[in-house]
Amino acid sequence: MSKPWYLDRRTFLRGTGVTLSLPFLECMSVNAAAAPRPKRFAAVYFPYGVSMNGKDEHAKWRWFPEGEGADYQFNESLKSLEPLRSDLSVLGGLSHPNGRTIGGHDTADIWLTGAMLKGAQMTNTISLDQIAAEHLGDETRFRSITLSNTGGVGEVTRSSTLSYTRTGQPIPAINQPRLVYNRLFGVEKGSKEEQRSQLTNSRSMLDLVLDHSKSVRGKLGKRDQEKFDEYLSSVRQIEERVERSEQWLDIPKPSVNATGLHLDADDSTPEELMKTMYDLMFLAFQTDSTRFATYQLDNMNGATSIAGKFPQLLGFGKSSHSLAHGGNKPGGAEALGKWDQFRAKQFSYFLQRLRDTPEGEGNLLDHTIVMYGSSNSNTHNNKNYPTILAGGSQLGLKHGQYHRYGEDTPFANVHRTILNRLEVPVDAFADSTGELEEIVA
Repeated sequence: MSKPWYLDRRTFLRGTGVTLSLPFLECMSVNAAAAPRPKRFAAVYFPYGVSMNGKDEHAKWRWFPEGEGADYQFNESLKSLEPLRSDLSVLGGLSHPNGRTIGGHDTADIWLTGAMLKGAQMTNTISLDQIAAEHLGDETRFRSITLSNTGGVGEVTRSSTLSYTRTGQPIPAINQPRLVYNRLFGVEKGSKEEQRSQLTNSRSMLDLVLDHSKSVRGKLGKRDQEKFDEYLSSVRQIEERVERSEQWLDIPKPSVNATGLHLDADDSTPEELMKTMYDLMFLAFQTDSTRFATYQLDNMNGATSIAGKFPQLLGFGKSSHSLAHGGNKPGGAEALGKWDQFRAKQFSYFLQRLRDTPEGEGNLLDHTIVMYGSSNSNTHNNKNYPTILAGGSQLGLKHGQYHRYGEDTPFANVHRTILNRLEVPVDAFADSTGELEEIVA
């Protein structure tokens, strides 16, 4: 039946030379009540584990809750999440089997992949967010966004990004809020014709580079070919961005209110930087600019990590690495617990923004799955990952409990559960053995 109020998602307001894109409206479907909502996923990672001391007066700073099931109680570290407990699950006891025997600083690289890093090249595999983006990323301007407080890719086993391509190559993370904002919402320079010409020239240049690479690669030895392939993977990422820019050239970027965004925040203002990164992820989801995002709060590069100094700048006394190492020393549980508490408050803010934003019969959080955690329990211990899974109630998740698992349940079962809720067609993920049935509605 014809719906006179129906509007296509790509409808614009035009007049006197101005074109404005519309926000997502209920009428942008033939049957708004039955229309499939966007399915989203975000991952937020921090290194070095959490406060684990459960003795005497230090027990209140233990990251994991007291009790299990629905009757658990948050300790001080996670108390800011109390208003959101019906929208999240705390998971304990999980880990990647492939990560249990490698170095304590090596596991951030595989948090979203579950790969075995071994051998001279230590090749990773595709990350959870990129699998989802491959299958569901075509409807948005950006398949995914990759953020971190350090930026770039880092180095193998000390990665500064959580996201990896189909061939296991790291995707560079952005750590400058203004650059993220401009990419998502900024006005492009020049006329449409000038932009189109520039993109065409860029694509032609990339075609020449990739064509020439075939003859160059054949002259290289095996090790050099592997390095060369890593370089070509980066070139192909640029090529894909150019192609997507061409496809979306005639579709204006959404307009958002930048009030309150600290777009010039950097590593000298860590609280503003982290809050703004969370705000930008929220805005990216709210405007449907992308549906998949990763955010790495810090890498595992010890004292040389850009974000490692954040606790000192914020008044917590030591670097994040030193706080983690001192967790079992006198006063260390409280010091590390307060740093855990600060990060949890930032995360709570992000979840609350999602939950406060209506969408369909629920809110943005109901249609977004968010995973938060680390690949250490305490420093260098690659078991019992502290993990929170939030949102996704309209995607088939149920929350409100603290679940503990044995080592026979691989962490990849979380990834598989997420992919199944996003309706990504996979039979397995890494070494997964099934879903986490306790959190599936």
